[in-house]
Amino acid sequence: MEIIERPFKDCFLLRPFVIEDERGYFFESFNDQKFRDATGISTSFVQDNQSYSSYGVIRGLHAQAAEFAQAKLVRVLQGEVLDVIVDARKGSSSFGESYSVRLSAGNKLQLFIPRGFYHGFAVLSETAEFFYKCDNFYNKVSERGVYYADPKLNIEWIINEKDRVVAKKDLDLSHFNESSLL
Repeated sequence: MEIIERPFKDCFLLRPFVIEDERGYFFESFNDQKFRDATGISTSFVQDNQSYSSYGVIRGLHAQAAEFAQAKLVRVLQGEVLDVIVDARKGSSSFGESYSVRLSAGNKLQLFIPRGFYHGFAVLSETAEFFYKCDNFYNKVSERGVYYADPKLNIEWIINEKDRVVAKKDLDLSHFNESSLL
């Protein structure tokens, strides 16, 4: 597994080494020892989540606050998404900045998102299955979110506005500001 640093501290892209032959392919999607040796981060994943969505669906931007904050390792099992994160860590030099990357079943890239980030994605293919590992359990009371299209965040979602499918609860989220600290 190749580990590629991203513009935010403790945020990494993981590229697996894929072995392919006439039968198909095999790869190790995560190895804690290799990850820890390369990044210095020790994590223990306790919850796996999976979603299925169609083209134009935008999910996010979501996070868990305080003691329920979650680090995540995300990937796409089928299809393609634009994965987006926003740094909301108190005192971070990149506070309020966003980063996006295309994740797909084809490129097999994974994104490790440390605690303190808002996260969302837009489905770019006809359908997509999205999978993520979390290092903490979900807690509804600690759920937080910011409006995905906040102009201050300057996120290019790629999906035409008329084709976007966004849940009402996500449309009603507040804009990103100092109170957005996780």
